[in-house]
Formats: sequence, C-alpha cells, structure tokens
Amino acid sequence: MDAGELMRVEPKELADKLLQRRIMLKESLPGVIRNLEAEEDLLSPKVERLKKAFDEANSKVASFKADRDSHQSKAGGLIPEVKEIRERLISSGGMISLDPEWKKRKLLEEIEDIENKIQTSALDHKSERRLLEKRRALITENDKWIRDRKDSNPDMLSYLEKSRKMSELFKKADKSHSKMINAVKKAQPMYGKLSESSGELKEVKSQLDRARELLSQSDRAIQHWEKRLELGFGEAGPGFGDLLKASKTVEQGGRSSFAKKTRKKKVTEKAGSEEE
Repeated sequence: MDAGELMRVEPKELADKLLQRRIMLKESLPGVIRNLEAEEDLLSPKVERLKKAFDEANSKVASFKADRDSHQSKAGGLIPEVKEIRERLISSGGMISLDPEWKKRKLLEEIEDIENKIQTSALDHKSERRLLEKRRALITENDKWIRDRKDSNPDMLSYLEKSRKMSELFKKADKSHSKMINAVKKAQPMYGKLSESSGELKEVKSQLDRARELLSQSDRAIQHWEKRLELGFGEAGPGFGDLLKASKTVEQGGRSSFAKKTRKKKVTEKAGSEEE
C-alpha cells in the first residue's frame, strides 16, 4: 500500500485492521515465546560448555607461557654469569684446549642475541619458532663443547655447572613453548564456535525479550483500539488525543509533519553549508 492508498483508507477501517493485528499477535505470541524459550534452553548449556572448554584451553596456554617465560628468564640471567666466568678462565689460562671454531663463532653471544630478540621483539609464531630452533642448535653445540672439556680442567666446574643449567632451562623453555603453541591451535576453533553460539543465544534472548514485551502490551493495545472504535478518533480524554489533527491540517492547506521535518532538515543543511 503506497502513501496515496493509505491516505484514502478510512480511520475506522485502519483502526479495525490495527485491532485485528493486535488480537492475532496476542494469540500467536505465546507459541512464539515457547519456541524461543526452547531454543534458549538448548543453546544456553551449549554456550556454557564451549565457554568452559575455551577457558580451560586458555588457562593451559597461560600456564605454558608462564613456564616458558620463567625458564627463559632464568636461563637469560645465567648468560652474563657464564660469560664472566669464561672470560676469567681465558684470562687466567684456565680455559685449556679452547676450540678455535667455538671461540670464533661466539656461541654464548649468539644465544644471548636470540634471547634478546625473543624478549623485546613482536614476533609471529613462525619467526619465534625459527629463533627457537636456532637457539636449540646452538645449545646442542654448547653442550657438546662442555662434554668434550669436562675432564680436561677441574677448575672449570662452576663454569660447566652454570652452562649446563642454562642449557637445561632453555630446553625446558622450548618444551613449554611447543606445548603453548599446540594449546593455542586447539583453542582457536573453540573460539570460533563459542562466538557463533554466543551470537545465536544473544539473538534468541533479544527476540524473546521483544516477544514478551509485545505480549505484555497486547491487552492495553487491544483495549486502546476498541476504545477508539467506540469513541471515535478525535479528542477523547487523557490518553486519547486527536488522531485526525494532522490530517485536518493538511486538508486545510497546511504542511504535514513529514513536510515540516523535511523543510527543517533542508534549512539546517543549507545553514551548515553557508558556514563552511
């Protein structure tokens, strides 16, 4: 029905249609509400299960991350100590049979540089994994050097112990990091399912609230239009203003409320453009 057709509809006919619509709505709403309540009952436990599973997965991620960070921090703290002892041994001549290739490559410095990058750079999982693999190879090489020289100089005991402890901590950090990555991979699809189900539940609750609100308004709306059909559409006391006021204004050559709003909007836009 276009605007012209709507204008030709008699007030009584329009009021009767509105009344019938309200009556039909009141009759159908209880069934709609029951269906929505059934959907809510079905979705709510599903969302709770998904939320619990996702929270548990996140908890594991956080735990593995905390372990990794702790091990890396402790291992990183040992690097300066190991370097200091090594330099002292070299200066005193205690670092016998030093492998020229090992000295040239400066394994500890490389490990320290990797640790700094991990701690200070915003890395994605792939970049971080490459650095961890490089660090793992360097630690393996360092361990081999320690084993080869353990018995050659008893004075190196402290150096070897700290180096071994550093290696163990880095290895534990790598293990925790791998567990963290696996936990993240498991949590990601859970998040997608949780978001989808939570969205569905939110929409169902919104529709349910609206349906309940409409049902609570039904009797009042029905009584209103029954009263209008009985008393007419002019001024009929409190709560029953003149519904034909705007129509009479237009019939007498005045502007409709829509025309007034449109004109006001154009005037405002014009004033704004002139200020610019």
